[in-house]
Amino acid sequence: MTAKTPEFLPVNIAVLTVSDSRTLADDRSGDTLVERLTAAGHRLADRKIVKDDANLIADQFRAWAADSGIDCIISTGGTGVTGRDVTPEALEAVAEKIIPGFGEMFRWISYQKIKSSTIQSRASAGVANGTYIFVLPGSPGACKDGWDEILVHQLDIRHRPCNFVELMPRLKEHLV
Repeated sequence: MTAKTPEFLPVNIAVLTVSDSRTLADDRSGDTLVERLTAAGHRLADRKIVKDDANLIADQFRAWAADSGIDCIISTGGTGVTGRDVTPEALEAVAEKIIPGFGEMFRWISYQKIKSSTIQSRASAGVANGTYIFVLPGSPGACKDGWDEILVHQLDIRHRPCNFVELMPRLKEHLV
């Protein structure tokens, strides 16, 4: 007997662009994520741009993680190795659990396209207050790779053998 495939379950996703120079009018990476997540049937719960400041980024992650209308946060930008790149540090400041496989898989996918240059990416992911947080590099290409190769599948409850959505009801078990 074959298990019945569950019906699609839309996820409420907030998109955060980390940049000192971008605005909503020229945020191609944020636009790429919004276009892809809505085309997949998910809901854009919120969208913001914050400066490359670890405290501001962490504050936004915390605010969205506390919002019951947001299931997932995807950020773009600030994942490199320069002095202003602090998004992974902001994630580490708020995450209760880190998901190392996300960054590892992202770099493996990226390696197929940009070879050893992928070593400069500190893409990562974690969970804070029952909310997934995915941290992607700031280029539209990186956002496409992260969404098309990983997130579109892991944020779809129909994906087998397992996915992040089916775990959502259990993400706050340790908080009760």
